[in-house]
Amino acid sequence: MLPSLAITALRGLGAGRASWAGVVVRCREFSGTACAQHVQPVQEDAPEAGQASAAEKPRWQRELGAVRTDWTREEVAEVYNTPMLELVYNAATVHRMYNDPSMVQRCTLLSIKTGGCPENCGYCSQSSHWSKETGTKAEKLMGLEDVYEAAVRAKAAGSTRFCMGAAWRGPSQVGKGQWERVLEMVTRIRGLGMEVCTTLGMLTPDQAQQLRQAGLTAYNHNLDTSPEYYEKVTTTRKYEDRLATLEAVRQAGISVCAGGIIGLGEGELDRVGLLHQLATLPAHPESVPINALVAVKGTPMQNNEAPTGLDVARCVATARIVMPRTVVRLSAGRMNFSFADQALCFMAGANSIFDGDKLLTTPNNDRDEDLKMFDMLGLKSRPAFVDYPSGNDSSRTFSEAAHSHAQGSGGGCGGGGSCGGQGHAHAHAH
Repeated sequence: MLPSLAITALRGLGAGRASWAGVVVRCREFSGTACAQHVQPVQEDAPEAGQASAAEKPRWQRELGAVRTDWTREEVAEVYNTPMLELVYNAATVHRMYNDPSMVQRCTLLSIKTGGCPENCGYCSQSSHWSKETGTKAEKLMGLEDVYEAAVRAKAAGSTRFCMGAAWRGPSQVGKGQWERVLEMVTRIRGLGMEVCTTLGMLTPDQAQQLRQAGLTAYNHNLDTSPEYYEKVTTTRKYEDRLATLEAVRQAGISVCAGGIIGLGEGELDRVGLLHQLATLPAHPESVPINALVAVKGTPMQNNEAPTGLDVARCVATARIVMPRTVVRLSAGRMNFSFADQALCFMAGANSIFDGDKLLTTPNNDRDEDLKMFDMLGLKSRPAFVDYPSGNDSSRTFSEAAHSHAQGSGGGCGGGGSCGGQGHAHAHAH
């Protein structure tokens, strides 16, 4: 016999849902497995002095958890500037509306083509503009079998998404043979039953379609920072170029992975501007990587101050509230964060990490340490192809028949139907 258990939820649900002032779930004393549950509306007490009524609350609080693309920058700033504990509480509430808070995806990121990039991103160790200062040498594109074997090892270690980054301005700058090799990498790795993501620079619509046909799950193309601050980060491309690639990816039916980097010298309004830009895209990205700058010696940003765990947690929490269904990926810079810092980020809505000893060219957390953290926090690994509510068709389906075909012939596609890094130096930031 168990005593009665009463749980009261005191916050009403958002607009568009049955608006309850509260819910009481009462589990009566029971014998064996019989248990009676009663759910009753509870009258909301009048607000105490100094407390705002529901009608006086800002829209984002009244509609907490609503999926919107009409956020104003002022609204996003209001969310971002909410007192920290209240912000994390609201973000955790939204996180639980759409996600299992104990499930965190483990991804692996491999640099398949290192160094020699013609872009001049100030944070990037792979830019040819300061290769002498960083000591990063331009290398050739890796071979197909070497990349495939790396993916096999990553899957055996528990990763469910394999990401490949090339230090290119875009595929248009390389020969047909190299491009076709990358397409074959995508197909072969998708055949393992893994999600596959690439970050290869700017794409044309035709190149995006080819990646889709090869079986690509998601394409990473970070916005890095706000539109206003972008020229302080790089001058060899424009913000509009990034947005055009995201649109080509979206139109091809590939899921969009786009986020930014904290610690580029930007102000807090620039962080708000980045999150506002992402939250007002035609559709929210499938995933948003939040990177903390790992300053690399020899780059123009080598002396930048690293953001704190609380800085990143504030960005994670804001991203979770303004993009409720998106996977928020806690990416580069985790080596500087304690388990407690990372736990706060998971509480605030982060549900993905990159594991393995390196993120493109910068060091990353030890995989055994991550497993220890997962055990300590009660986290579990997210399987591949669990539904991505904000994903495109490429994230939603995986054909077992195509999987078998790809394994048997090295061709085909792992997707349904017709197949559906930071500055190269930090996870998924370039």
